[in-house]
Amino acid sequence: MSTRDAHSIWRRMPVESMHDEEERTAGGALAKSLGLWQLTAIGVGGIIGVGIFSLAGLVAAGDESNEGVGPAVLIAFLIAGLASAAAALSYAEFAGMIPRAGSAYTYGYVALGEVIGWFIGWDLLLEYIAIVAVVAIGISGYLGELLDNLGLTLPTSLTASAEEGGVVNVPAVLICLLVTFILSRGTKTFGRFELVAVAVKILLILGIIGLGVFYVEAGNYDPFLPSGFGPVLTGAATVFFAVFGYDAMSTAAEEAEDGKRHMPRAIILSLVIAMLLYVAATLVLTGMQDYRDIDPTAGFASAFEGVGLPVIASIISVFAVLSILTVMLTFLLGVTRVWFSMSRDGLLPPWFAKVDRSGTPQRVTWIAGVGSAVLAGVFPIRAVADLTNIGILSAFIVVCVAVILFRYTRPDTPRSFRLPLMPVVPAFGVLASLFLIWQLPWETWARFGVWLLIGLVLYFAYGRKHSLLNPDSPHHRRQADV
Repeated sequence: MSTRDAHSIWRRMPVESMHDEEERTAGGALAKSLGLWQLTAIGVGGIIGVGIFSLAGLVAAGDESNEGVGPAVLIAFLIAGLASAAAALSYAEFAGMIPRAGSAYTYGYVALGEVIGWFIGWDLLLEYIAIVAVVAIGISGYLGELLDNLGLTLPTSLTASAEEGGVVNVPAVLICLLVTFILSRGTKTFGRFELVAVAVKILLILGIIGLGVFYVEAGNYDPFLPSGFGPVLTGAATVFFAVFGYDAMSTAAEEAEDGKRHMPRAIILSLVIAMLLYVAATLVLTGMQDYRDIDPTAGFASAFEGVGLPVIASIISVFAVLSILTVMLTFLLGVTRVWFSMSRDGLLPPWFAKVDRSGTPQRVTWIAGVGSAVLAGVFPIRAVADLTNIGILSAFIVVCVAVILFRYTRPDTPRSFRLPLMPVVPAFGVLASLFLIWQLPWETWARFGVWLLIGLVLYFAYGRKHSLLNPDSPHHRRQADV
């Protein structure tokens, strides 16, 4: 790398430098303890959850700002899933080449340059924290439904944001802190918990589908498109939140026992399993109950209560609370690993990259957990979900572009998985992501723009100067003094 290139904001992290991370991580290395099925469980745990238990009902029934799409929520999930599949294959190719913490941040850094990597990393810090928050809000809705069925009703001031007529969503705040505690116990403990919890979640969903199908009424599918196709596209942009958990799972690549071999398989497996369950679940939900009667915050619980099965509704609420925790765990893991990776690379202070004896970055875990608790306590679910979607769609665009460029600029780099139909598949991923971003409200664009502007200031004030790729970085001077 020439001197001019070394000082450029477009400097790229060499792939070759990523195979000996332990040697250059002053704060300690991440522990390798995740096998194929644990990785797949993390992916499925991140994908399946609030999409089925909350967003499916929200998009089907609609709210004050958006018309309900009714049974066509199925189409919304399929559109989102198709767009996500193109990105998933791109992630799989990169994960097979670079089994390193950081996910889209790392892939953008390697293929497109430091400033792009920074923006995507900065983007993911907000988006993953927002995901944890929106899932906590979804769990809070099911918890409220459960307590109502038991005759215990919490005041609105303690279960809703100010915009929804309350003050602070206390259950959502407490759930965020609980999940933070679980993740802080270490990756090995987290992996075991996730494997068991995801198995319970899948059994629950299969049970819901198997029982609910006996209460499906064909008349509830008519009209299938009650509001036309436009709201379906908007709905696809919202439920996209529910089909990309694999990207957070890819942030744990450095903790995989055989990342190059297992990561591509786990990404593809997790998306296939999730989409099959989503299709079946949305058909049952909208077949059991008229879409206008679905509770947007606790869809399946309200559907079973509507057909005269309040006990089943209570059981669903209990297990929904437990199973959706896996989504929060996956994305909280994601934000901490992206943050850790950016700090290790010098773009953020190295204080954040410090790990404990079990190889867990405790500092960023608790900071991210508290941040998600604040968001969950004061914002409504749709605003947080849309903010999440614009960020992750932006990351998908970067990864799809990066995989095309890297295939042609570094064709000889070993790849354990090569996505098919290059460049058609990733190009479709770019177009689909751009299309879904366009469906989001302007307020979401404004909030996202402000966050990126803050990131731009931080990059030029700190990250560019302290980057390990900068030969004048204070980090190099400290090493020289030693």
